[in-house]
Order: sequence, then C-alpha cells, then structure tokens
Amino acid sequence: MDVEEYARVHLAAGEDEASVVQHLAGLISGIKHSRPEYTAAFARAVVEEVNHTKGLSGDFFAFEPAGAKMGEFGVGSRGKGDFFAHRQIARIIGKTSASVGVDEMDDAGAVKAGGDYIVCTVDGMHSRLSDYPFLAGFHVTRATLRDLYVMGAKPVMLFSDIHVADDGDVAKIFDYTAGITTVGEAMDVPLVTGSTLRIGGDMVLGSRLTGCVGCVGVARHLTARKSTQPGDAILMTEGAGGGTIATAAIYSGFPDVVEETINLNFLTTCEALIKSPVFDKIHAMTDVTNGGLRGDIFEMTETAKCRMVVREEDAKALVNPRVQKMLDALQIDFLGVSLDALLIVAPQADAPEIIRTIHATGVECREIGYVEKGKPESVLVSDGKEADFQPRFRESAYTPVKKVVDTDVPAFEEMQKGVLKASEAAIAKKQRVLDRLKKKK
Repeated sequence: MDVEEYARVHLAAGEDEASVVQHLAGLISGIKHSRPEYTAAFARAVVEEVNHTKGLSGDFFAFEPAGAKMGEFGVGSRGKGDFFAHRQIARIIGKTSASVGVDEMDDAGAVKAGGDYIVCTVDGMHSRLSDYPFLAGFHVTRATLRDLYVMGAKPVMLFSDIHVADDGDVAKIFDYTAGITTVGEAMDVPLVTGSTLRIGGDMVLGSRLTGCVGCVGVARHLTARKSTQPGDAILMTEGAGGGTIATAAIYSGFPDVVEETINLNFLTTCEALIKSPVFDKIHAMTDVTNGGLRGDIFEMTETAKCRMVVREEDAKALVNPRVQKMLDALQIDFLGVSLDALLIVAPQADAPEIIRTIHATGVECREIGYVEKGKPESVLVSDGKEADFQPRFRESAYTPVKKVVDTDVPAFEEMQKGVLKASEAAIAKKQRVLDRLKKKK
C-alpha cells in the first residue's frame, strides 16, 4: 500500500486533513499492527510531507501527463501498448553511437570496443513472483543471460537490483540472491555488484518484492534482429517457459509444472552455438518472450523490414508437453505467451547444420518458418491457411486476474495521442536541461 498516494489523492479530492489522518492511521495499523500512537503520528507526518509538495512546478517538479495509466495502456504486458510505449522511450534516448541501440528494439544494446562489441542488457523480475524470491532470482537471471546470448555475446558478469517494501522479510533479499547465483555459478558468470533498497522507502507498506538483473558480455559477431534477410529459415528450439509459465502454474493451480521451467537448456544451447563454426552463419537470434511468438515475430519484421511466415503446427510441437497441457486446460494461446525458446534466423542452406549442433546438446530444434521479401508483416500458417498473427493489446492472459483485466478494452488510439504528447514533452525537457548544463560548463 502506498500511503503517500492515499494521502495525496484524498487531500486533492477535498477531504479534510483530520479525516485523512484518521483513515490513514487505520489502514497503517491493519498492516503494521503498531501502537495507535505510532500509527497516528506516522499518518500525520505523511500528510505533512504531502502538503509540502503542493503547488510545486517547473521542469524538476512536474511532468506532462499522458492521461493513460500504465495498466490500462498495457505497459509491461508485452502487447501493442507496451511496444508503442517502448518506441517512445527510444525516441527520448535518440540516436547514439551504439552499434545496436534501443531504437532497434533488440534484446540488448551493443557498442564497439576495439575489434569486439561490449553488449549489455537488463531484465526485470516477474512481478507476480514477489512471494517466491528464489524463483524470481533464478528466472530473471536466466532471462538476462538469454538476452545477452542471443546477441552472440559471451557473458562476463552479472549485476542486480532488489527492492523490498517496508514490511518485507529481510530473507527475501537472500533467497532472491541465491536464485541469481544458482544460475550464475552454473554458467560460470559471477554476480559482481548490485543495489538493495526499499520500495518507496517508508511510504510503501507490505512485503512486495521487485528487482532486476543485468549482464555484460563480449561479442565478435553480433546476431542482431536487423540482420534478418529474405530467404532465411526460421528455426526454434523447445521451450518450457520461465517466469511467466511459472507464474501461470502457481496462480492457476498447477504448481507441479514449475519444475519444467527449472533448466538451463537455452543457455547451454547458445554456448554450443557460439563455440561452433556454424555460428558465423547465423544472421539473427532472439528468445520467444515479449508477447510470445506473436510479439517477437512482429517486432522482428518491424526491425528487419521483411515478411516472416511461421507454421503453427511446427511451433506448437516444440512446446514442453506438460506446459502445453496446462495452457490448453487454461485456454491460454501458446502463441502469445513467453516460452523461453530460442529463435534463430539463418540462411536456408545452413539450417541443417545449426539443427545438428543444437541436437548434439540434447535440445530439440526444428524449422518453423521462413523470411521473404514483401511488406513487413508477421504471417501465421495454420492448417495450410494464413491466419491472424498480429500481437494482441496484451500478451495472452495467463492468470485468473489477467483474464479479468483482459476484458477491459481501452480506447487505444485516443490514449496513443496522450502518450505521444507526453513523450514529446519529455524530449523537449531533456533538451532544455541539456542546454542549461552546457551554459554552466
């Protein structure tokens, strides 16, 4: 619970301070079970601080509102809204000297250093794994390593960040770190630095955990999405999912399926490919995560400016059987959910050798589609016919709560205008402050 937000909203609505303090103290005592004198004093202090922030304006105290909330616009839900918001972030960052920048919507960024590339990526832990810190740490570490490997990089070090709300048990920090280092040690990649904080400091009550893990690596041959070419084959490895599938399993009554997600198949497959002579033949790699195949193939077509065709039957055959059985039981579209499978784009002639290299690691792999010239679009072939393959507004709803949220369809086009306006305001503010700093030099 965000006590600062509660006070701000109720005071702005015209509620008198005494009433806000009284109600806030009651809410605080319901979570903290502290002495009445303490909760009352705490509530009064919160209201006092909120009052001090009233009326502040200017570049450092105010921002242009988009008029669209994170949830209703789908930010973080790996669909159309999320993709649109991320493209605005890329606009704010602007063109840089990076070899692979954020404007390419790839899995990681890269800069040239001598004859090699330094590659960096960061992934946020799954927000619904807050009560399962080991799983959260394990899967987010696997995710950031995946994002590095698919750029063709060898990971060198990990870094982490963890935020636990004020009432969270300190042990969450330790369990989360154990999850990170389990993957790190298994892949011989050290965790070298990190940060530990409370979410919102004193102002957020409860035990919610969030955080991220990042990775830095070195590459000699980049396998960025922009290298995709017409005539290429699309290959995919088997996938059992990670944080998303674990979350779906936990909150939908299939906890035994979580065990299927505990593996290093993706990472060991990439290690084998990077060490193989066939690696230089690969044009692009990515992991099937952002909105599932629907989202990732769509993003790749936008970046590479090619038409990409995927055969549904071949892709479905690579989903872990226990995971697919759960998805079917819960009526979750496997094409719109993170499978943590490896997607490879390479010349058709080199596909057999790539598949043999992957099979040698004990991981299944097959060709699931192809790339061709034409208008950039993602195409699904199902039962011999072209079918809808556009990303949804959000990724497939994979928990009971998400199924409810998914029934609320917002006025997306109208919200887009507000989001675009807000991003333009941020760009203008950035330039104003840069100009001020240059004058101070």
